[in-house]
Amino acid sequence: MRIAVATLALLAILSALASGCQTAPKPCSYFGIQVVDGSTGRGVPLVELETVNHLTSITDSNGLIAFHEPSLMNREVFFHVRSHGHSFPKDAFGYAGTRLTPKAGERAEIKIERRNIAERLYRVTGEGVYRDTALLGEEPPIREPLLNGQVLGQDSVQAAPFRDKIYWFWGDTNRPAYPLGNFHASGATSYPPKRGGLDPNVGIDLEYFVDENGASKKMCPLTGPGMVWLNGLLTVEDGSGRTRLLAHYARMKSLDEMREHGLVVFNDSTETFEKVIAFDLEKCWQAPRGRPVRVRRGDEEFFYFATPFCTVRAKADMKSLTDQASYEAFTCLKRDGESAAEVSRGADGKLLYAWRTATDPVGPKEERELIEAGKIREDEARYQPKDTDTGEVVFLHSGSVNWNPFRRKWIMVAVQASGTSFLGEVWFTEADSPEGPWMWAKKIVTHDHYSFYNPAHHPFFDQEEGRIIYFEGTYASAFSGREEPTPRYDYNQIMYRLDLGDPRLTAPQDAAPA
Repeated sequence: MRIAVATLALLAILSALASGCQTAPKPCSYFGIQVVDGSTGRGVPLVELETVNHLTSITDSNGLIAFHEPSLMNREVFFHVRSHGHSFPKDAFGYAGTRLTPKAGERAEIKIERRNIAERLYRVTGEGVYRDTALLGEEPPIREPLLNGQVLGQDSVQAAPFRDKIYWFWGDTNRPAYPLGNFHASGATSYPPKRGGLDPNVGIDLEYFVDENGASKKMCPLTGPGMVWLNGLLTVEDGSGRTRLLAHYARMKSLDEMREHGLVVFNDSTETFEKVIAFDLEKCWQAPRGRPVRVRRGDEEFFYFATPFCTVRAKADMKSLTDQASYEAFTCLKRDGESAAEVSRGADGKLLYAWRTATDPVGPKEERELIEAGKIREDEARYQPKDTDTGEVVFLHSGSVNWNPFRRKWIMVAVQASGTSFLGEVWFTEADSPEGPWMWAKKIVTHDHYSFYNPAHHPFFDQEEGRIIYFEGTYASAFSGREEPTPRYDYNQIMYRLDLGDPRLTAPQDAAPA
């Protein structure tokens, strides 16, 4: 049974403040610092302020810091200012920072310049999302601002509207009690904005599925050893006409080795996923994966599975989804039984891509290998978008694809495999068809030696007929080479907003398909 968890931590803080408890200084004891976007005036999360002796404070989701360092109060203090995708003016000695005089009960504002095209809004998951806001005695915008479902960190989001709510699922989840947490997926729900939920510009009120201890529970408690990951989350009608929430599961031996995979369906009674069918482990691509998007082709509807390119699809019905033989690959390779090194061309020599059931899909990696082998030309590529600023090919790793009514295009938000930060650079691109070709890309988010992987655009949050979109990703030191993880933010989901009317997202003149 679902257990509602109140924000006891916040109440405790407020109670301590009211009683003058020495372990929790009163709001008037803190020096409040807010770091704001110089162009919008909105508070910026994830900004680091570091003193000369390396005391580091990090803004919460309101861009606030509650500063209370007894030895540094009432005297001039220099703060280095830094934040991913933002800049601050340097002085004559090359220091990017500012002097402030911290005084109890007073406030200061710091303006920084945003270089990212996308705007960082707030942290979605983890502990202390609005810690400093609470310490300063201000009211956070969400119901659970300090600790929700005992979640300290969560990996890679999957989300889908289902019935009257939005259902959210994540991978491995960290808890306070021990370094090893929940490795069988976590879940929560929230109400859509039009049904009483918060405006996505403000935040998301997550209500976690929890166990008897109030901790985020196992959403896919399969038997057998190994981690259980969910992806390919979608809704589909079953044989009785009932809409079901379906996902692909993978029981993992390690980060890159599967023990088992197949389909699971959400059980409303137990509020967990149950196995529908186990798939052939030798046929990994013939399954839901990535982030599905419904696409109509003639009189038929399909699920296209974006990883981030749509190279696999299946008909949008339960029978097809549970039959691996029904999955099709978008490929330029000849059919099974012929040389896989040979590509398919028409009588006019034109390269032929088609949906086929008997040939493996061709993605950016396979396409690059065909180009380097001289099998296809560079101008025939569909998955080698070029940076609008440098003209260099951008190798995209994971992301999502959706139709956008404002751009009147299929749009993609995806992370680069090996950019200036490994799995840390997020790009925007668009095409006339979900199959591509994807000809150009513009960087919209950058990170300094930090990863931000598996970004997901949430079309159910789109505003102004698709002009404003929202996407989130996993901010993690993993894979980045960063030795010091960012406290509280590391291994959590951060939400961004992107204005598709920004002139910097204009396609270059030479981006038209050949």
